[in-house]
Amino acid sequence: MELYLIRHGIAEAQQTGIKDEERELTKEGKQKTEKVALRILKLGLKFDLIVTSPLVRARQTAEILLAFGLSSQLEESNYLAPHGHIFNWLDYWLKPKNFPENAQIALVGHEPCLSNWAEILLWGEAKDSLVLKKAGMIGVKLPEIGLPVGRSQLFWLTPPKYLL
Repeated sequence: MELYLIRHGIAEAQQTGIKDEERELTKEGKQKTEKVALRILKLGLKFDLIVTSPLVRARQTAEILLAFGLSSQLEESNYLAPHGHIFNWLDYWLKPKNFPENAQIALVGHEPCLSNWAEILLWGEAKDSLVLKKAGMIGVKLPEIGLPVGRSQLFWLTPPKYLL
């Protein structure tokens, strides 16, 4: 299985009176995310499923990916919200789904969670080595058998500037 960890696009700055969960993508954030989605589509990539954090900015990013035809399925998972834990996600979301080994799943979420998740899958621990820019993408191939922690393979790390 291939996991594509995608950070949400550029969002409104934190402001008094607006909850973090409600911050939306800016006009620039929407435009850049649309350009990234179009480039991903032109590369021939499609996802079997897009899973998004419930926060507005991540949901909007996922909906742009969906609108560009990168998948026909979208689900929401609280595990992808900030401070979500990969082990909870693996145990309660990934394992029971029993995806085919060639599945391509996009996870839309936040930093530093997504880069930490990638590092845990790759090296068994978060090392703060990977940086995922807004609307950037990390691709990780999970092993066919067994727990993927520390046993996965990095195959894609792209900041959005290379996808625009």
